[in-house]
Amino acid sequence: MDQITTKPYWMRSSDVPDFPALDRDLSVDVAIVGGGVVGISTAYLLKAAGLTVAVLEREQYAMRDSGHTTAHLTMVTDELLSDLVKNFGRDTATAVWDAGRMAIDRIEATIAAERIDCDFQRVPGFLHTALSGTGLSKDALREQADLARELGFAASYVPEIEPFGFGGARFEQQALFHPRKYLAGLLKSIPGDGSHVFAGTSVEEVTDDPLAIKASGHTVSCGYVVLATHTPLTGKTNVARATVLQSKLALYTSYAIGGRLPSGHVPHGLYWDTADPYHYLRVEAQPGFDYIIFGGADHKTGQVTDTRTSYATLESTLRRVLPTVDVTDRWSGQVIETNDGLPYIGETSARQFVATGFAGNGMTFGTISAMMARDAVLGRANPWRDIFAPGRTSVRAGAWDYIRENKDYAYYMLHDQVAATHATSLGGVKPGQGKVVSLDGKRIAAYRDPHGVVSMCSAVCPHMGCEVHWNSAEATWDCPCHGSRFKTTGDVIAGPAESGLPAL
Repeated sequence: MDQITTKPYWMRSSDVPDFPALDRDLSVDVAIVGGGVVGISTAYLLKAAGLTVAVLEREQYAMRDSGHTTAHLTMVTDELLSDLVKNFGRDTATAVWDAGRMAIDRIEATIAAERIDCDFQRVPGFLHTALSGTGLSKDALREQADLARELGFAASYVPEIEPFGFGGARFEQQALFHPRKYLAGLLKSIPGDGSHVFAGTSVEEVTDDPLAIKASGHTVSCGYVVLATHTPLTGKTNVARATVLQSKLALYTSYAIGGRLPSGHVPHGLYWDTADPYHYLRVEAQPGFDYIIFGGADHKTGQVTDTRTSYATLESTLRRVLPTVDVTDRWSGQVIETNDGLPYIGETSARQFVATGFAGNGMTFGTISAMMARDAVLGRANPWRDIFAPGRTSVRAGAWDYIRENKDYAYYMLHDQVAATHATSLGGVKPGQGKVVSLDGKRIAAYRDPHGVVSMCSAVCPHMGCEVHWNSAEATWDCPCHGSRFKTTGDVIAGPAESGLPAL
């Protein structure tokens, strides 16, 4: 085991651009502290929204938690779906899983838009019988699949998962990717036009009046602060409130081993068992072999001194199932769990946003955090704001339904922003049909009349920024958020929009 590489696979198989340290005072719309998935994704989305940002990282980018991940892209949470329903109700449980599903869609859409080569692929995920110890029975696993399907997720029970020989719940449309290649692709688009990326820059203080970040002897003045560190900094929150939040967090160390298998020996996908602590497996194709990551053996950070035993236990468990594996790598990472099983994402003080407590869903909850941070900065409603609020005392049953009914423009807006089904040319619009088309990075509402003449207008409703949908029965553009309707030419038919869709 001494010859096994102790550097995470992601870090030895990719490079991230180098950035300079902060060397001057400057002013931006938003200052972001932390260079992992939350910080980088937030900066990318805010710059795309037309704001200027400065990202400050004390080391190099995607080195710590985002560099030590096992990179599962999944809506399946550490908390069983049945437990989420029991503790928070069906609406909130659906909302939590939908956040994961939305995050995967967002990542996929960004990869396509920025043409990032990061080995992204859609794969199934499997929740199965425990590899060691006790876990869920076959009937209980079947119930998990049935419940997921009832709540609108593509799921089924399979009696035998090849080549393991045990059954489990199968969840469709999960995903794999290379996290550092993905984040490196995002980083390249951030600097410039008034935005900045700094490395080797330690934050010393967040001041409130005026709002600014003190770092490396310089001042970054800003209108909003995003604290995108794994464990949230105090920032400008008073010590008492910061201490309360910290008391709701539990830090765990998780271990991972990587290795090679003959190609095709295990179907590519994501796997989790139901032991406590649970094991997780990730299988993807590489040239000439399959690379696997197997993890688990979690314990509270600092409470186990002989970490070599943790790796040895993991390898022993893995070889019982996959005896031909050639173990090549090992590393550990840290996950943060919360007192109620849901992450804390939102403002801890006016104009200060934090995100933490992702447990085993760092890549997906980290991406949702970036989307929520963008909406907070822009003053938009967000469907997960109340559910994940850091100051929540409890999650009210039915909150998700309330948000969809009363502030649902944010829900539809998010789905439209990451939808991968838009046509990419006018050739896909048939006579008598309307479609939202992506042309040169813009969303265009295109209509082709029965004679073949095309009219084009902006697909963005001028009322509150939602994307319109085509109403084939009435041949109109309708806004799913607040009901505004428009002619094929973009002229307004009914409000609350007071103006039409700008013609192009």
